[in-house]
Amino acid sequence: MASVKEVFVSHLAYALGEQAFTLEESGRAHRLLSELEQFREAGFSEHRVCRPGTTAYELAKNAVEQIRPELTAIDAIIYATCLPLNGNIGSFAKFRETRDVKHVMDFPASHLQADFEMDRASVIGLNQQACTSMLGSMRIARGLIGTEPEVKKILCVTADRFPDGAHYEQAYNVISDGAACCIVSDTPAGFRLLSHHAITNGALAQASDDETVGSYFNYTHRLIEETLSKASLKMSDISWVVPQNTNVNAWMILSRLLGIDFERVYFGSIQEVGHIISSDNIVNLKKLEDSGKIRPGEKLLLFMAGFGLNWQAVVLEKV
Repeated sequence: MASVKEVFVSHLAYALGEQAFTLEESGRAHRLLSELEQFREAGFSEHRVCRPGTTAYELAKNAVEQIRPELTAIDAIIYATCLPLNGNIGSFAKFRETRDVKHVMDFPASHLQADFEMDRASVIGLNQQACTSMLGSMRIARGLIGTEPEVKKILCVTADRFPDGAHYEQAYNVISDGAACCIVSDTPAGFRLLSHHAITNGALAQASDDETVGSYFNYTHRLIEETLSKASLKMSDISWVVPQNTNVNAWMILSRLLGIDFERVYFGSIQEVGHIISSDNIVNLKKLEDSGKIRPGEKLLLFMAGFGLNWQAVVLEKV
């Protein structure tokens, strides 16, 4: 039987909305709906919001610029958005004026390829996996590298900002505008990608906030167990869980259910930035890596849940 090609995740970067607001400031501005004390108890303190006029594409460019030296020989770009409107940088007003649909098909991935001179890279847009889409892009990148011999190095990007005037609260989480990126390649660096798993329950595609929260524990537990099984691992093999920035108290419960010390569940950015749509895993993983706490050979589980309803997880191993 042919051996499976090893794939690695490296060169993590992110960018955030320019404006930082405390819970109190956003409460007074009516960006938040729930009681502020509820957010404090969940672990939130501040969040980031783009200035009017700043686009999700500008966030993506700011993140990718940080790893510009690594953009040589990129074979593909996987550009993920949670909000489909962020997958177009054209003008709907121009479409209404001209009735020409090309104005709603101005794709940010193509601009990114040109702006960073990644001339050999083809592009893939991913926009129906909600907050799980960065992990979904890793899955696609792993598949491309494993099945197409000429594809060796892929840039994965996710970028989203809420429309001006939106509430910055979803499913009792405080939201930030932001972008993140990483390189997925066959070059040993960063983290070896060991396993990936995804679950979708389309019957809950338009679930209420309470229905979303109600499904969280059951599906999270199931997803993680199935992800570990794919890698022939047990929870005792996992040194760190790097989740999305959601309710810290929920993970106190989940850590007991899963059998991992809560001190090994890393929320390094939650107080500063809240839930950054599809970017949490990369932001927290970078902070954890930069802290020097991860030792070579340690395994990490990255988890994310999102509307759709979608759940995804990956297992990485520090090289």
